Amino acid sequence: MMPKLRWRSRWTAFLYDLCSVPLAWFGAFWLRFNLDVIPQNILITAIYLLPWIISCHLTAFWFLGLYRGVWRFASLPDLTRIVKAIILGSLAILLSLFLFNRLEGLPRSVLPIYSLLLISLLGGGRFYVRWVKDRSFIAHSHAQRVLIMGAGQAGESLARDLMRHSGEYEPIAFIDDNANKIGQEIHGLRVLGSSESIPKIVKKMKIDLIMLAIPTALASDMRRIVSICESINLPVRTLPSLRDLVTGNISINSLRKISLEDLLGRKTVKTNQTAISQTLKNQCVYVTGGGGSIGSELCRQVLEHGPQKLIIIDHCEYHLFQLEQELSLLNLPIEIHYRLLDICDESGIKEAIQKDNPHIIFHAAAYKHVPILEPQVRAAMKNNVIGTLNVAEAAIQNQVKKFVLVSTDKAVNPSCVMGATKRAAELLCQLFDAQKATRFVIVRFGNVLGSKGSVVETFKKQLSQGGPLTVTHPNVTRFFMTIQEACQLILQGVAMGLGGELFVLNMGEPVKISYMAKQMIRLAGKNLNEIEIKFTGLRPGEKMNEELFHH
Repeated sequence: MMPKLRWRSRWTAFLYDLCSVPLAWFGAFWLRFNLDVIPQNILITAIYLLPWIISCHLTAFWFLGLYRGVWRFASLPDLTRIVKAIILGSLAILLSLFLFNRLEGLPRSVLPIYSLLLISLLGGGRFYVRWVKDRSFIAHSHAQRVLIMGAGQAGESLARDLMRHSGEYEPIAFIDDNANKIGQEIHGLRVLGSSESIPKIVKKMKIDLIMLAIPTALASDMRRIVSICESINLPVRTLPSLRDLVTGNISINSLRKISLEDLLGRKTVKTNQTAISQTLKNQCVYVTGGGGSIGSELCRQVLEHGPQKLIIIDHCEYHLFQLEQELSLLNLPIEIHYRLLDICDESGIKEAIQKDNPHIIFHAAAYKHVPILEPQVRAAMKNNVIGTLNVAEAAIQNQVKKFVLVSTDKAVNPSCVMGATKRAAELLCQLFDAQKATRFVIVRFGNVLGSKGSVVETFKKQLSQGGPLTVTHPNVTRFFMTIQEACQLILQGVAMGLGGELFVLNMGEPVKISYMAKQMIRLAGKNLNEIEIKFTGLRPGEKMNEELFHH
């Protein structure tokens, strides 16, 4: 059936063009004589030449592929082909008639007028079909009325895609915070105002849904816009961030619900991928704690830069098994080894590093949960300090080029056991760097969204159980970043570090945990009356506000 439909469409287009040629031909003569009666001798010449005119132009149309395009998707390239075909056909007609009879009986202005008329008929017909098809969704009475936030390239692409393919959504208008765009039209849709005017526009235009087409928006902008939408109880959908739109293809299928990362993220981290690749390419790389959230993502990103060998260390068999199952599907031409090993096993660590002789070690293995470690100083010291000491000494003994310690903002003016042990690990690395050939680099960042045991994971579990969501204090704040950003910072640190540096990512503004709890309730489709937020009080060793630098 499909080939028949395609040929039927081609023959319909061919017949339309066939009828357009004589219409444009005789129309040109009529216009030449000021819409008056065409002299009989001239009319006879026009009729006599018509078969040759049709033959020349239909041949040019077919030769330049006018019937390969689909009218439903007519665009500028189609119009370009039409113009080229008409110019080619007109030149062929002009040359042949000049050689045949020196253009006798043919007014010189007829051919240019004819060409312009034919361009209008062929181009106009195709774009009219597209215009009708693009707006055919309006007939669907059940379509949701959509207000698009963002009148830039992403918004234009989204509106066009909605018009073409969707019977479910009907774009009504745009809004944009750029004052220069207000009042303009895109695909016949007016830019009605800024984000502050959303409530008024929603009420006036009877909007059912808001779509955010601003991939470059900062988290602060997203929070402000979402807050406005929440005030009028209207659902919101968004396009992915700029770094996720790698194909540049923006469509209805790209839309998704607002995520917590959209509201808590920061400006996209810019890293020097060339420098990172030059540092890691053809190197033997070690990752301790490779089965954890940070460690596993670090392994994925290291593999993108073509190391000679990757050795992943973790004391949890299940985590190593999961990672091995995932990475084996990549079929990479890189040696990957999985070592079931505890960093507190001094002899085991030294034997492994001596055997593998790595060039770079990323030390991500650590205990991190403040409440659990607070009464267990011995366990925290053994893993976070002695474990780091074991790996660092083994690195020095085997002349490893670089050692990167993954640290935390809790090591700044520590008030808890976990923070104190990480600060001790930092001081050890700084001490070793001042005395040994191995270069030690420290990378410090705040809380990681979505990591195992993070507040986000805790809230998700509490939500699935119907609440309450537990927060220690209404005003407690934390810095947040994504796992991907954390690992980008670590790799940037190993590329930039010459030894002794402590790199800290600009974490942006701290976020209230109570705000996170409220947003997660809303993102889950609940309201604050359904799910309780319970304040439990600060835990031992816990700060009200984290810091990034010592003072």
